[in-house]
Amino acid sequence: MRSGEALVAMSEDQLRRIFAEGGSDWLEEHSQSGLGAQQIVELLDTQSFFELLRLPYPTERAGVIDRLLRERLLDAQGGAYAIRRLGALLLAKRLADFPDLARRAPRVVVYTGTSKLETRLDESWEKGYAVGFQELIRFVVAQLPQNEAIEGALRKEVKLVPEIVIRELVANALIHQDLGMRGASVMVEMFGNRVEMTNPGEPMVPVERFIDGYQSRNERLADLMRRMGICEEKSSGIDKVIHAVEAYQLPAPDFRAGHRRTIVTIFGPRPFESMGRQDRVRACYQHCALRWVLSERMTNRSLRERFKLPQGKAAVVSQVIAATIAAGLVRPDEGVGGSRRFARYVPFWA
Repeated sequence: MRSGEALVAMSEDQLRRIFAEGGSDWLEEHSQSGLGAQQIVELLDTQSFFELLRLPYPTERAGVIDRLLRERLLDAQGGAYAIRRLGALLLAKRLADFPDLARRAPRVVVYTGTSKLETRLDESWEKGYAVGFQELIRFVVAQLPQNEAIEGALRKEVKLVPEIVIRELVANALIHQDLGMRGASVMVEMFGNRVEMTNPGEPMVPVERFIDGYQSRNERLADLMRRMGICEEKSSGIDKVIHAVEAYQLPAPDFRAGHRRTIVTIFGPRPFESMGRQDRVRACYQHCALRWVLSERMTNRSLRERFKLPQGKAAVVSQVIAATIAAGLVRPDEGVGGSRRFARYVPFWA
């Protein structure tokens, strides 16, 4: 494919999407068929489904089935019904009841220390993505390591990573995974100093554009989860992550495209002095991109506030900005001319 003036090889994900064009949507195909109404309510958590949509639960089973049909999560087959994979993936009481979806269950792994040498917990989450989401987030947050912080004269135990970051990134991983890949699932791996989240498939947009860009592989899945209050409007999730990371003074998240997977690493608290060059450059770029999305501009002062540094560290922050410009990630805002005193900066793509 063309990339600028050059031709580059397509990834396996890109080739697979091209070959699949015009074919049937995997999520819309049937997972189980020939079912009666009683079997439907036994397999799917219809009570939670109506609660998530903020709708009153029908007094008769026929009303439940009718709603699922209208949402295209079920199909009528004569006197029986078939559950689409999308319906099962969102609403299953147990994903293991659907053999073609059992491997799609999110997996949570907790390690002892900062390496993978010793595993303390390894558990797959069996409920459907929508009906089990809140419980999954509570479970993940409960496993997070705790750090001791001092507020005023009191010592307080705080989680390694704020809950909103976990929530937004887990939702993002579930929605944007490549469901065409077999034998792979969303993974949340927790270490003593960081959390790593992995979803199958390379990202649809470059990792540098996660803050302002959006393209979903699974539009119907994303739309239904938005309507159920699990995620919000398009592309706002990563904005919230970066905003929370800055508010809690955490190192910048590391977004990476691996071999047939997307990886996000969230780091625990680390002072500015302990951050490496790449950590500082990544934080500078993400701060600049977030300010742009919020219709604001990055300045030396705003970046100092992001790192919680005093006025006396202005020269050090200027060095970070210069390194980020040299990396091609930000550029001076031409709208303010060449004034160093009033210098502002914008992302390279702005």
